[in-house]
Amino acid sequence: MGRSRRTLPEELLLLALDPATGTTAQPQSLDLGLAGAQLVELALAGRIAPDGDRIAVVQPRPTGDPTLDCALELLRRRGAPVRAVHWIGGPRLGLRQIYLAHLERCGMVAAVAGQMCGVLPTTRYQATDNAVTREIRGRLDSAIRTGVPPDPRTAALAALAHAVGLGKHLYPGNEGRSSRSRLRDLIRHDPMGGLVAHAVMDVQNGAAAQPRRNPAAPAGRQAGPGTRPGAPEPARGVPMQPRRGAMARAVVH
Repeated sequence: MGRSRRTLPEELLLLALDPATGTTAQPQSLDLGLAGAQLVELALAGRIAPDGDRIAVVQPRPTGDPTLDCALELLRRRGAPVRAVHWIGGPRLGLRQIYLAHLERCGMVAAVAGQMCGVLPTTRYQATDNAVTREIRGRLDSAIRTGVPPDPRTAALAALAHAVGLGKHLYPGNEGRSSRSRLRDLIRHDPMGGLVAHAVMDVQNGAAAQPRRNPAAPAGRQAGPGTRPGAPEPARGVPMQPRRGAMARAVVH
């Protein structure tokens, strides 16, 4: 994959940046959205494909994007299709910060140092090229305004923006209500984007913690030794979030 165009995680993050505060809207759900955006980008690149509510690797060849290739390798190591809701709900190692740092290296955002409560160092991010954000936003606006089915990339971006709750950030107030509704409706125009967006919303609603159903298992089957009834499928092969010191630099999102 060439670097001539921005990836969906990068575009989603740029949409979420608040130009007034230098923070990101919906920071908790945005982390889930970035993991989902990686899946859609890999699907657009022909590396993975939906298999029911699961994600299967169909071409393990690297894309050339280090962050995407890390996700692709983790999916490949699973050896079997993984449920989208479990992949997105698994812990990630600073995914948002990785993309913010990448956007800074590309010159699309600038890091601004500050302090929280006058003591704790913080870092905020300001977009340096507002034309880029306007172009991304313009694609969503056009799809909402014209009603013409958007291209798969824009449809997936709209689905993810809705899933992480950016609708009120992009189209605030009562005057933005119809636009938010149309943004939600765009979810149907891309099957992969729709699958991932619904998985993001399911994780937020706690669906990832529900017991996995196995239609083939006989009724009344007991859990095996060492297992807990109703335990969710473990997110194997996903890096865990390390503990940070109390006085670590805070990144304000």
